[in-house]
Amino acid sequence: MRFQHRSQTPSEFDEKIVQVNRVSKKTKGGNKIGFSVLVVVGDKKGRVGVGLGGAPDVSSAVRKAVAYAKRRLFTVPMKGTTIPHEVRVKRGAAFVLLKPAPPGTGVIAGGAVRAVVEAAGIRDIVSKILGSKNQASNVYATMEALKKFKVQRTRT
Repeated sequence: MRFQHRSQTPSEFDEKIVQVNRVSKKTKGGNKIGFSVLVVVGDKKGRVGVGLGGAPDVSSAVRKAVAYAKRRLFTVPMKGTTIPHEVRVKRGAAFVLLKPAPPGTGVIAGGAVRAVVEAAGIRDIVSKILGSKNQASNVYATMEALKKFKVQRTRT
């Protein structure tokens, strides 16, 4: 007879693992090996968060990263299925350009940006990553870009 320790209920959030790094630390007794995991969490309805977790094994690192990301969710203002306007952000060496696209275009984005915008629920967007190939830097730059949107109000 098998027992399930945790109930397997479907989560309201979509979790995407962007990067898994194996990290090693020299100690007196030998090498101490651990894992660092970058995770993007979103509900595909406009809320998105990012988390970085570290632990001796990958599953614990993922769990920590997801918990961290869920605590730091924010809402992305959207205009239909796209973003309200173009935005350019430079964070560290990473430079990210996000542009709105007409319906039906889809997500035209690199791996790091794609993970964030799909988790947020943006369906039509054009983006370009410039300056850095570091996925973590690109994810954080994308998050900063999504926080910069101004909601455009129509006059009545």
